[in-house]
Amino acid sequence: MKATMKDVAALAGVGVGTVSRVINGIKVKEQTKDKVESAIEILNYERNEYARGLKKNKTNTLALIVPTIWHPFFSEFAYYVEEELSKEGYKLYLCNSNGEADKEKEYIQMVKQNKVDGIIGVTYSDIDKYVSANLPFVSIDRYFTEDVYYVTSDNLLGGKIAASELIKRKVQYPAYISSVSKYKNETLKRYEGFSEYCEDHNLSVVKLMVDEPRVNFVQQVEQFLIEHPEIDGIFAVNDLTALDIIKVLDKLERKVGEDIQIIGFDGSKTALDQNYLLSTIRQQVDKMAEVSVQNIIKLIDGNEVPKRVMLPVKFVEGYTTKKNIDIIEK
Repeated sequence: MKATMKDVAALAGVGVGTVSRVINGIKVKEQTKDKVESAIEILNYERNEYARGLKKNKTNTLALIVPTIWHPFFSEFAYYVEEELSKEGYKLYLCNSNGEADKEKEYIQMVKQNKVDGIIGVTYSDIDKYVSANLPFVSIDRYFTEDVYYVTSDNLLGGKIAASELIKRKVQYPAYISSVSKYKNETLKRYEGFSEYCEDHNLSVVKLMVDEPRVNFVQQVEQFLIEHPEIDGIFAVNDLTALDIIKVLDKLERKVGEDIQIIGFDGSKTALDQNYLLSTIRQQVDKMAEVSVQNIIKLIDGNEVPKRVMLPVKFVEGYTTKKNIDIIEK
């Protein structure tokens, strides 16, 4: 039988209230604290977090909605969210939604039913009417209304940086390749920044934008590249798309990094201790997770947080672009 708080109090020779104060980090006499902690260790006492949560109307759990855990960026983001929540004493429910609105609605209902305290959501489905200011919800990369809080990277700047880095490397015929959700989100600004910078430098951008969900995407990329043999530099909406493009270029016998240069977006790694494979625009995934967790906890506790947080991005060089000769010479 598991030890109870009464058992701890009896062994330590104190009241149950004193045990509760020690457990919840409220200051008591050092001698009393030592007695209680010793009794806890001897009895191997474990707090009933569920019962504790009911009393406080909190579960100390959060839900994270991602479209798919198979996407490297989403998996890395989930990893850092769980790390940050652990520091705060929270547990995580992971919703691998696959873009299905019904799954996401179920998690929103869990908040309304007090089964989880709040949601961090990377969502590209039709749930706008279910997300409101009354719901502890932090959105990633998607704007819902002025009343919904969100965290994003500087996607516009990221697009401009990608264009700048390709132009430095003598690209003359830039292209942009992306899949596009019908739900407006911040990733659209990647193309906006890229095309704007290229136009300012008298370069025209050809683009391939495929509606989501993607169908025959690789075949469409292949056809696009065959129709535009002049392309010598590509900015891909994310690293996963860049990898798809590389497969096509291999098939077309075009050398990546030489015949054609590619820059992705996200900065995903295959492992924490490995370097980046692609040249890419790196998002601060760890910082994005940290800010999202801090903000959702503040919302749950009734504190104010900024409506929009935008984090900086930077270029990271990999094998898919040429070395910048101008920078090396300097």
